[in-house]
Amino acid sequence: MTDLGSLPADLPVPQDDGRAAHLPGSAVPDVTLPATDGTDVHLPDLAGLVVLSAYPMTGTPGVALPEGWDAIPGARGCTPESCGFRDHHADLRAAGADHVLGVSTQTGAEQRELAQRLGLPYPVLSDAGLDLARAWRLPTFAAGGRTLLARLTLLVRDGVVERVLYPVFPPDRHAAQVLGVLRSVA
Repeated sequence: MTDLGSLPADLPVPQDDGRAAHLPGSAVPDVTLPATDGTDVHLPDLAGLVVLSAYPMTGTPGVALPEGWDAIPGARGCTPESCGFRDHHADLRAAGADHVLGVSTQTGAEQRELAQRLGLPYPVLSDAGLDLARAWRLPTFAAGGRTLLARLTLLVRDGVVERVLYPVFPPDRHAAQVLGVLRSVA
């Protein structure tokens, strides 16, 4: 069984393929997504600074990861990354983030299990219908018969993308990287 909380030493490093180059300066699409806190989040309504972390999928204990998961650059590491945002949540807020959100194409039920199991203090949004992915032309990839978001983080201020962190590696240190970015612009 795979340990979802740790990363293999030989993970392939994702390369910047340019698929997120159109995002800086773009407006948040008119999309509403269900969140793990039971609300529906209309993204354009979020005022202030939003840290939106997109990731492929978190593993579920007892459920096999897609075939070849560890060989896909940028795929592995969603659980450690989510734990990083959990552990740095208060620091991110203190550094100016008005909202910290995660998003993946997993179902709401899968994400509620994750949020509860990991004790996430921030909502995770479900883009299972790919509405956000399509509207914003987010980079995706296919694995295990599903379309998944490529790992990236968007820093959005008052509905406009200020900065894109893509590709993300290593995922277990990404939340600290985002915190460093917020502190450098504060």
